[in-house]
Amino acid sequence: MKKDEDKRTEQEKRSYTMSRIHSKNTSIEVVLRKHLWNLGIRYRINYNKAPGHPDIAITRYKIAIFCDGEFWHGKDWEKKKGRIKSNPEYWINKIERNMARDKLYTNQLKDMGWTVIRFWGNDIKKDLDNCMQTIHRAVHKAMSDKNGRTYLGYELLDQTQKILKVAEQIEDIYGKGTAKCK
Repeated sequence: MKKDEDKRTEQEKRSYTMSRIHSKNTSIEVVLRKHLWNLGIRYRINYNKAPGHPDIAITRYKIAIFCDGEFWHGKDWEKKKGRIKSNPEYWINKIERNMARDKLYTNQLKDMGWTVIRFWGNDIKKDLDNCMQTIHRAVHKAMSDKNGRTYLGYELLDQTQKILKVAEQIEDIYGKGTAKCK
C-alpha cells in the first residue's frame, strides 16, 4: 500500500513539474530577444507564417532562429537515450519525433529561402556573445545582393556600432578581453 502511495506521489510531482515547462517565452529565448532588440534588430516571436513557428523570426532577412532545449530536442541523443529510466519507451519516441520534426521544419524553411539558425539552450546561457555574432553574420549575409556585394548603408553600420558599444559595456562589467555575457 505504501509503495503505491509513494509511486502516485512521485507521478504527481513529475506531472506538476512537467506542467511548469513552457514552449514559449523561455528564459533562453527572452535573453536572446533582449539582446537582439537592444542591437536594433527587429523580429517576430513564434512566427506562425513559417513552418515550425520559429522562436524568433527576422522576417526582413528571412532568418528563423530556434532556441532548443537539450533534453527536448535530443542533444547528444545517442549517448543520452540509454540513461532514461522512467518510461523510456514514451520519452525516446517523443524526443525522436521532436528531432525528426526539427529536421522537417529546417528543410522546409531552407526550401523557402530562409536561413535557419538553431541554438542549444546552454550555448545561449554560456556563450551569448558567439550566438549574437552568428546572428549578426546571418543578417550581414542576407543584406548582400546576388553579386556578393554588401550594402554598407546606415543600417549595417548602425548595427555594427551598437554591437561594438555593447561589447565595450560587457568589457567594462566583466573586464577587458571577456566580451561575454553571463
